[in-house]
Amino acid sequence: MKILIHGACGRMGRVLQRVIREKLPDTDLVLVDPMTQDEDVYTALTDFTGKADCIIDFSHHSLTPALAAYAAASKTPLVIATTGQTEEELACIQTAAKMVPVLFASNFSLGIVVLTALAKQAAKAFPDADIEIVEIHHNRKLDVPSGTALTLARAVQSVRPDSRLVIGRHENGRRDPKEIDIHSLRMGNIVGIHEIHICTDTQTLTLRHEAHDRALFAEGAVTAAQWVVTMEPGLYNMEAILSTILS
Repeated sequence: MKILIHGACGRMGRVLQRVIREKLPDTDLVLVDPMTQDEDVYTALTDFTGKADCIIDFSHHSLTPALAAYAAASKTPLVIATTGQTEEELACIQTAAKMVPVLFASNFSLGIVVLTALAKQAAKAFPDADIEIVEIHHNRKLDVPSGTALTLARAVQSVRPDSRLVIGRHENGRRDPKEIDIHSLRMGNIVGIHEIHICTDTQTLTLRHEAHDRALFAEGAVTAAQWVVTMEPGLYNMEAILSTILS
């Protein structure tokens, strides 16, 4: 298998390289990063004229349009592990998915996939509960809130259609029962913690996931790449992989 890593010289790109070389030593790697000056790394996707089996993207959301266009033109299955896309950038992903299989997720941990399913079940079981989401990441993370926190909140919204998202509470006033609040903390070198607090007047249920090593996300992206190359064109998520595992 030949995997093209887009964003190969970033923090997660380097972790991904290490994980692939340790766990899949027979895999060929093509390294692309527009921010590098390394002679062994392509600075643009179009500089690579060969054929990869799959692209794994750990770059920046602003590069999504060019990435999606390249994947569609080259008919290369695509795994997108970046977050923070604008509506226009999301539309580019949708367009590419008509031509090639695309797996797009805010978090590549199967634990987060399970957490999302549990959050939906809990929100449905406690329809009158207050729900607060807390996400904690290292002090270098750019997007607020995290893509994973938004995914969790939208999962809750799917069973509470009249609810509304509040990104950080910053004004005085009583809490609206229809709020789903997301709070973001940035400190130290924390890889990623996500908590969902479901609270009634008589009890609290707390769901929590903590990532201990960034290799977790790289391992998930590799699993996604191995899975997506077997699929027909379309837009997929990690829930689809979990369904395959559980079936």
